[in-house]
Amino acid sequence: MSVPGAVIKISDTVWELPPSYKTGMLVPARIYATEKLLREMDEGVFDQVSNVACLPGIMKYAYCMPDGHWGYGFPIGGAAAMDPDTGVISPGGIGFDINCGMRLVLTNLTYDEVKPHLRQLVDTLFYQVPSGVGSTGFVKLSRDEFESILVQGARWCLRHGYAWSEDLELTEEGGCFPGADPSKVSVKAVERGFDQVGTLGSGNHYCEIQVAKPENIFDQETARSFGFTIPNQVVIMFHCGSRGFGHQVATDYLQLFLSVMEKKYGIHVSDRELSCAPFRSPEGRDYFAAMTCAINMAFANRQVILHRIREVFSSTFRKDPRDLGMHMVYDVAHNTAKLETHVVDSRKREVLVHRKGATRALGPGGEGLPGRYRNTGQPVIIGGSMETGSYLLAGQKGAAETFYTTAHGSGRTMSRHQAKRMFRGQKLQREMEERGIYVRTASWGGLAEEAGVAYKKIDEVVEATELAGLSKRVVRLVPIGNIKG
Repeated sequence: MSVPGAVIKISDTVWELPPSYKTGMLVPARIYATEKLLREMDEGVFDQVSNVACLPGIMKYAYCMPDGHWGYGFPIGGAAAMDPDTGVISPGGIGFDINCGMRLVLTNLTYDEVKPHLRQLVDTLFYQVPSGVGSTGFVKLSRDEFESILVQGARWCLRHGYAWSEDLELTEEGGCFPGADPSKVSVKAVERGFDQVGTLGSGNHYCEIQVAKPENIFDQETARSFGFTIPNQVVIMFHCGSRGFGHQVATDYLQLFLSVMEKKYGIHVSDRELSCAPFRSPEGRDYFAAMTCAINMAFANRQVILHRIREVFSSTFRKDPRDLGMHMVYDVAHNTAKLETHVVDSRKREVLVHRKGATRALGPGGEGLPGRYRNTGQPVIIGGSMETGSYLLAGQKGAAETFYTTAHGSGRTMSRHQAKRMFRGQKLQREMEERGIYVRTASWGGLAEEAGVAYKKIDEVVEATELAGLSKRVVRLVPIGNIKG
């Protein structure tokens, strides 16, 4: 790809577009990447991150992480912090799948113990954790009960027997963001989401059984702190969000913001996908309250999925999930806007941090970390493609430069349409099984879209985050079984 000539090299992993690059930029745009990753980024990344730098109230920089690629509004892998008093909130800086996020769960099983049961585990998970477009969950809710989930998040799951108390401690913000108000959510959004709790969905969402091989442990001490204590330990990682509910919330408010942005607030943006409203405005506050409902729904969704995973492993190995060591490592979101306290210009300030395909990455001692991770920094879960593997990292103090933000995944290099033209799902499934990865999918076309070569090389993305001081490698996790939406 062609890198704009205006790009300034700040360091080996930090590149900057100055405000002179585009009329209207209020701050520079910073891209975190090695030179190789920078040159491989699509041109849309540079256009989008510089557009973000034009948004009212933006602080310090517009950011793009090493997995950055073209998205809706913000680049995927984008982040920006806004002054909540003078700045805006934009659905394009959060995404349609609000609180799409990652959860990682341990077991005390080894690969040799799981291998004879792998097909049974994957097949059973495929039926017990519904996936694909329009899938519905086993938790049957009334509209009123669903509204309770929107307010309580994972706390609702604990009250109804779908969680262990420690699960909430190991979920970002305890699995419940404050400020949710179901009255700010449309009837259509509720209709789309109330029967989807406990479902994976489609696209790049998955549930994966993985192995931590001894040669893939990068930091033995931190790995032990995160629960990796035996060679070839088996873990489960899954990735999903707020499903149709979050998509409808984003759609509703994008349309509302387009109707008031210029006429009522005099805000002009170069890209309609960045439609926004002042955060303190009635429309901005309403969207924040509705978005928070979707965040909490997604936390509950992942919690119910974990409950199902524990049931499947328990029935397969005829042991209680606690005896199987099925404790969480962490659950972290990567599509949110959140009020956080950060040091800006040498003083603590409340800021509104948009993260769109970007992950919070608190360093050691960070406020909000569970006590057990106070010395290590926050576990950061970065998913790779279903063919290549994923990573568990730890947040670093250097991430203060990005409002404690790092990458969230591999990042696509190929459109879904292009991948579907190049690959056939059935053939890909056979080839993966020959390499020791057993896959079940709700859609052959969807499987083809997720071919490994459609993504950046996860090792390069993760190396870049470490070199930039945002998050460091702890464990590389190799897939052996996968459920795709």
